[in-house]
Amino acid sequence: MNDEDIQHLNLLSTFHYIVAGLMALVSCMYMIFGYAIVSGRYFPGPNSAAPPPFVAWIFGVTTAVATVVGWTLAICVVIAARKLRSRAGRIFCMVVAAIECTFTPFGTVLGVFTIIVLNKNSVKQIFAQQTATS
Repeated sequence: MNDEDIQHLNLLSTFHYIVAGLMALVSCMYMIFGYAIVSGRYFPGPNSAAPPPFVAWIFGVTTAVATVVGWTLAICVVIAARKLRSRAGRIFCMVVAAIECTFTPFGTVLGVFTIIVLNKNSVKQIFAQQTATS
């Protein structure tokens, strides 16, 4: 086992936890925006040019879906962080890292570095050894 690879995997795991928290926070902001649009608080005053109610509901449902997708991705990132720490589920971690690249800028950077580290032959051997001993 290469100590440098172990350190890289531990750092990646820690950063995955941080990015998962940011994803969950951003997803909560989507929920707040959706509620503000649906409740009408986004358009104060009686003479405001508020859109028809069905338009507000379209935005509300869209933000609700974005919130659920964001929370789901955040949970997957936490699971990947745990798997990186335990050196298990290399393919799962790579898939999550690829999807994580859509969360710019932090997810993109972390996803690319994760894919690079997980593609190293020495890291593949670490995951293979861990799987063999399990």
